Amino acid sequence: MKLKKTLTIAGSDTSGGAGIQADLKTFQEHGTYGMTALTVVVTMDPDNNWSHNVYSLPVDILKAQIKTALSTGIDAIKTGMLSTEEVIQTAGEAIAESGLDHVVIDPVMVCKGEDEVLNPGTVDAMVTYLLPKAEIITPNLFEAGQLAGMKTPSTIEQMKTVAEKLHSLGPRNVVIKGGKQLQHDKAADLFYDGKTFTLLEAEKTDTHYNHGAGCTFAASITANLANGMDVKEAVVEAKEFVTAAIAHGWRLNEYVGPVMHGAKTKFGAPEITITEV
Repeated sequence: MKLKKTLTIAGSDTSGGAGIQADLKTFQEHGTYGMTALTVVVTMDPDNNWSHNVYSLPVDILKAQIKTALSTGIDAIKTGMLSTEEVIQTAGEAIAESGLDHVVIDPVMVCKGEDEVLNPGTVDAMVTYLLPKAEIITPNLFEAGQLAGMKTPSTIEQMKTVAEKLHSLGPRNVVIKGGKQLQHDKAADLFYDGKTFTLLEAEKTDTHYNHGAGCTFAASITANLANGMDVKEAVVEAKEFVTAAIAHGWRLNEYVGPVMHGAKTKFGAPEITITEV
């Protein structure tokens, strides 16, 4: 049996819940063979309230990793935490040279628990080097606003306006993750293919154990595309996958609780409502 091959260009989360660790667990659950190209290593300080430290890897090491992975014949690729403009340009150029259609850009700008863009210049670099190459981008509300040069959306109508702006920047599809800040009674994400807006809704889970949800969602889409789904199908399944993962999130320690990446496999798919809006 030959597995589809998926590559994540992202950071390492030492706590195991997000970053390449979440991506690889998700790739495995979807039956793909996952590979990695590390951009940064993120550690957490247990003596300072789990504060994050970000250690960037040299760009020449990143290039060597990407070259290794692409030489095997990758079927789909995703990006996660890209810490500098040079790293973003490196990833974008490698994606362009690969000729891959299945490119998922998760425009990670902050670590969980932090509230500032890691490097403000990375926003412009993402717009220049990554968005035009994406089959789909998967920003959260804050990231969507930053990339669009607009205020952070907080309603479905505002999400639609931002999604249109993002689509005009080059990605063929956009899905904006609603999150807890969205003024809506369901856990809602908005998918836009340039023509139609589709709202994906699930019941909210009252939990703080959602570390890695964004990475998991994007990785699920990536694996689904590698396995032959069309983009909308890939997003719907990813919504099921991450909703189950959040519903069964668990406490790692007093600071963080990750999602359970195998929850859909173990407990089944939750109900998702799909509506054109």
